[in-house]
Amino acid sequence: MNQRMVRELQNQMMKIQEQLEHETVEVTAGGGAITAVMNGHMKLLSIKIDPEVVDPEDVETLEDLVVAAVNEAI
Repeated sequence: MNQRMVRELQNQMMKIQEQLEHETVEVTAGGGAITAVMNGHMKLLSIKIDPEVVDPEDVETLEDLVVAAVNEAI
């Protein structure tokens, strides 16, 4: 591979990385109870939780829903 090709590939990679920052994915879990938004760099941008799923007696289910939403976004 010559220097010119390496530079072209590096430039293409930089452009793709810049584009990924502006790409987002929004997913839901628990039938829409949890919504997670993540960008192309796998940075979690936001989490929305339906107040109806917040049960102080069952925090474990809420934790599971958050994990499921984040994993789906990834």
